[in-house]
Parts: sequence; structure tokens; C-alpha cells
Amino acid sequence: MEIISFFDSPDREYWLSKLRQCDWRAGAFLCELIDGDKFFETLGNTSKLLLLTDGDRLVSFCTLSARDEIQDTELTPWIGFVYTFPEYRGHRCFGRLLNEAKRLAAEAGFEKIYLSTDHIGLYEKYGFEFAGTAVTVYGDRTRYYTAGTE
Repeated sequence: MEIISFFDSPDREYWLSKLRQCDWRAGAFLCELIDGDKFFETLGNTSKLLLLTDGDRLVSFCTLSARDEIQDTELTPWIGFVYTFPEYRGHRCFGRLLNEAKRLAAEAGFEKIYLSTDHIGLYEKYGFEFAGTAVTVYGDRTRYYTAGTE
């Protein structure tokens, strides 16, 4: 398996077609951001979309971004749009992406990363700890977690 940075890939159209196969509402929103050239405007200029691939198959993806759905802009960077295709679930594929995101965040000088989710018990197995609740850009309350980049 290999990790690809979507925006650095010469095969962006191919990988975008694979992203469109995601059956998750947030995945469709991510594709809208890319199609509408709003990805960097929405998530921040230094944001990345990381893809875990298995040959020509998309296994999992996530973003590492300056902003996410939490309105507090002092917390950064964020892991977001985390998705693993059903046939690859249960194999800790996200862990590979998370390690790359942590490496990139540490390289950029960050000691912590953040993640917003309503899932309880899922991200803790990857080293995330509950940090609090916050209001999203949609006006809802959500839980957010933090993990060290080391």
C-alpha cells in the first residue's frame, strides 16, 4: 500500500473518480470542494488530502488541514474527512494515514493534531484523547480529540 498526496498526484482525475465512489455524505462534500476549487479556501492553504492506495484502488483517505468544522481557529491542524472503504475496514488502514499526517504535522512544527467527531471509542485506539466539545460551523455541538505528533 502507498500513501499519495492528492494535490501532488499527476493522476488527480483518476483519484477524484475513486473519491466519488464513497457513499458518505461528507465524502460527496469533499468532492464538491475539489470540483468547485474551494478545498484550500475552505480548509486552509497548507491543507492536504492524503490517500491510502492499494495499486489502483482507493483504500482510505483523510485531510490534514488548518481548519475543520470547529469554529475555534486557534486549534490546528485538523484531521478530517476520515473514510475507509468497507472492504478494507477492520485492518487499521487509517492508522497508516494518521502516521503520515502526524509526520507532516511534526515536520511543520506542530506538537498536536485535532480531530472532530461524534464517534466514541473509535479514535481512542489510535491514541486520540477527548479534549472537549465545541460548536461547529453548522451550529451543532461536537466532540473533539487531540493526539501528539510524536
